[in-house]
Amino acid sequence: MITGEIKSQVDKVWNAFWTGGISNPLEVIEQITYLLFLKRLDENQTRAENKANRTSKPIENAVFPTGLDEKGRSYQDFRWSKFKNFSRDEMYTVFAEHIFPFLRTGLVQLANGEESSYAQHMKDARFTIPTPGLLEKVVDIIDEIPMDERDTKGDLYEYMLGKIAAAGTNGQFRTPRHIIDLMVKMTVPRPMEAICDPAVGTAGFLVQAGEYLRKQNPSLLTAPDLSKFFHHNQFHGYDFDSTMLRIGSMNMLLHGIENPDITYRDSLADLHGSEEEKYDLILANPPFAGSLDYDNVAKDLLSLVKTKKTELLFLALFLRLLKPGGRAAVIVPDGVMFGSSTAHKAMRKMLVEDHKLDGVVKLPSGVFKPYAGVSTAILFFTKTNSGGTDNVWFYEVTSDGFSLDDKRTPLPTSDLDDVLARWQQRTTTEIDRVRTDQSFLVPKAEIADKGYDLSLNRYKKIEYETINHKEPAEIINDLEALEAGIAIALADLKELMS
Repeated sequence: MITGEIKSQVDKVWNAFWTGGISNPLEVIEQITYLLFLKRLDENQTRAENKANRTSKPIENAVFPTGLDEKGRSYQDFRWSKFKNFSRDEMYTVFAEHIFPFLRTGLVQLANGEESSYAQHMKDARFTIPTPGLLEKVVDIIDEIPMDERDTKGDLYEYMLGKIAAAGTNGQFRTPRHIIDLMVKMTVPRPMEAICDPAVGTAGFLVQAGEYLRKQNPSLLTAPDLSKFFHHNQFHGYDFDSTMLRIGSMNMLLHGIENPDITYRDSLADLHGSEEEKYDLILANPPFAGSLDYDNVAKDLLSLVKTKKTELLFLALFLRLLKPGGRAAVIVPDGVMFGSSTAHKAMRKMLVEDHKLDGVVKLPSGVFKPYAGVSTAILFFTKTNSGGTDNVWFYEVTSDGFSLDDKRTPLPTSDLDDVLARWQQRTTTEIDRVRTDQSFLVPKAEIADKGYDLSLNRYKKIEYETINHKEPAEIINDLEALEAGIAIALADLKELMS
């Protein structure tokens, strides 16, 4: 947890950028990220130097080598511990003309000598801090923020990313953290499983999966094989926005995942032969507000579903990427549940008949406010290539713990804990639930009979309260008695007044 004081310092950084002329929240985060990366590199080299002193061996994979760069500046001047003490103008000149080109194209390595995922995405980065005064102010504030602990670093970055949604700009990149947390807990990521988000954005799903794995598996980072897989082979994400790749990679780094596979890829346009049946778990909230030209869609996806709709193409992509037995939790718009087009029906039938559709969690329409009011649901399915759907579990979330208006004010109650608890009981006590309850099971045969419609309201029954009315004669007698009583009361009142 980060303290109110740290949040206040982050707010100062943010305000410094805004008053300095940079108002795009993604650009602000990107520029801060460069400085955080530089600070991290210096911390890594300091640890390597301390280890070399203890063991009397040379420094392994020094990030900042001895000697001068091509412009004659010492690489040691690039280190945060030295750079932060330069005068305002020298600091700006050194960063703009020496450090930033070094970060973009220089020797940027992890402790084991591999190039970090973040370093790979620096190659087309731009330094846009406009003045020496703004750079000095931001460096001073960042230097005051304690970043010794992984939790602090991660929470700090999450707090900054939260400002994207708060600004109402580019908020589509942010799935609410509590929704991500629910999806991760329901899919139960395990060590040695390859996890993928093909629309990675800020990498929120991958970060939360990493946090879950750490918490549930105490030996994860002490067992050499598990640790190596965790840092280098477990997490995979794709995006075609280079800014988001840098932000997502840094989010992973600051949450203690050293070298995730966060790469540039147009997930719907590129062929997927090298990625086919590669992943055990997919967690995603893909973009679903649009259509693509057939010419821009990968032919291997069109072979599964002929459509221009991005939400259906992403579902086809997930089925292609998952290993047999692999599972997915995916946020989709409500239209996927009941759309009447041939492609909509074909995709739903494919999930139900060819694979195993496990559950549908309907979310309230305000979950993504203030930047989107679309109604959504979470689909949970397992790739089998041989069917397996028996009963599909439905749950209607009425409260996610926040108000459903643009303010999203925290509320004292939430359904999300109940969602998780009932999900875990879907093969036992949930079987006895009735259609008027908040969650219930629907047999595959019934879903097939209804044209594979997956909208919850198609199966939910509303319980009406029975009201027993009096017979008309009784009502008339009651009215006559009431009228007589009023007449007596009026007579008594006149007598008192006379």
